[in-house]
Amino acid sequence: MNPERLRQLLEAVQHRSLSLDEAMGELIELPFSDLGFAVVDHHRALRQGVPEVILAMGKTSEQIAGIADELIRKQQNVLITRVDAAQANYLAERFVELRYTALARVATIEMHPPTAVAGRPVAIVSAGTADVPVAEECAETLRMFGVQFERVYDVGVAGIHRLLARRAMLEGMSVAIVVAGMEGALPSVVGGLISIPVIAVPTSIGYGIGQGGWAALSGMLTSCASGVTVCNIDNGFGAAFAALRILRSVQESPQT
Repeated sequence: MNPERLRQLLEAVQHRSLSLDEAMGELIELPFSDLGFAVVDHHRALRQGVPEVILAMGKTSEQIAGIADELIRKQQNVLITRVDAAQANYLAERFVELRYTALARVATIEMHPPTAVAGRPVAIVSAGTADVPVAEECAETLRMFGVQFERVYDVGVAGIHRLLARRAMLEGMSVAIVVAGMEGALPSVVGGLISIPVIAVPTSIGYGIGQGGWAALSGMLTSCASGVTVCNIDNGFGAAFAALRILRSVQESPQT
């Protein structure tokens, strides 16, 4: 249940178009539903503004579908991350409304259009084309959160003039999510060029000593650009959620 639906429910009771018992019937499962293999958190949309998100890794296709069914029953949008091809095929047969983005490994079911989040768009910046799958996980997540975004791809430090050409555009964004592998230098450069919040995402792209993203993670954590926030390796979803928190905090702050 999201805040809009709760408000509608309370107003219906107030205006006597819905009985108290009917409202109680809908609210009785508000905190969570225990499916045996999962406890679905229906209260999360009220606390954080978005419903529980399903991580497909480690789950069977049947378990994913069961959780999705429960979210749909509550008229909540469904966002599923790290979906492999076999899981996607199963889910597509089960849910005709399913949208699967293979590059991002994200599946979604929209019960209603996501509520738009006010503010300037978020920039999703990738160092190279190999980093795009993580960037696209971020993009699909932002889309389902109702956050506008702009893609700025393949502007890594090996050809820094590509990034400098987009500097003015980046400064006009609300947040920059910077996705990079190899040595992970791009977020430091972006953080030194612009004033908006920068969220860095190391990717597992790179040779030998790159160690599956550990070199990029270490570089981002030791950035000399002050205030760069760093997410876990390949965690485009986490970066999108961090951007959402920033936008919501600005939106909800008292006006001066």
